[in-house]
Amino acid sequence: MEIILKEDIVNLGYKNDIVNVKSGYGRNYLIPTGKAIIASPSAKKMLAEDLKQRAHKLEKIKKDAEALAAKLEGVSLTIATKVSSTGTIFGSVSNIQIAEALAKLGHEVDRKIIVVKDAVKEVGNYKAIVKLHKEVSVEIPFEVVAE
Repeated sequence: MEIILKEDIVNLGYKNDIVNVKSGYGRNYLIPTGKAIIASPSAKKMLAEDLKQRAHKLEKIKKDAEALAAKLEGVSLTIATKVSSTGTIFGSVSNIQIAEALAKLGHEVDRKIIVVKDAVKEVGNYKAIVKLHKEVSVEIPFEVVAE
């Protein structure tokens, strides 16, 4: 089933992308929640016209994302958590803690665009990816230390 996304959806696509999904996922979740519409020929024409009119706005959004990426380029974080005697973390470090640590440094980043690939369950060095735009992402190294 071909649909047009109305907002960014992690691991699927970005706003105004035309993607193929399974029929049940499209009909039962994406369309009823307003996250997508069916990609009919008329909807595709409207999308093309909208994109043509908003090209300069999208360019500004991309430039803002690149500016934020430049600010985040040299940032490295240290996150202190409670640790057992063996070095295992109680719980785990997720995108929420990374977003809070970035906020303390003065960088307001939505936690939904931060991706941590591996589960952080031990003390050590890791990397998180901040997906600021369709074409702009930044890798942020962070260290997990005992509190």
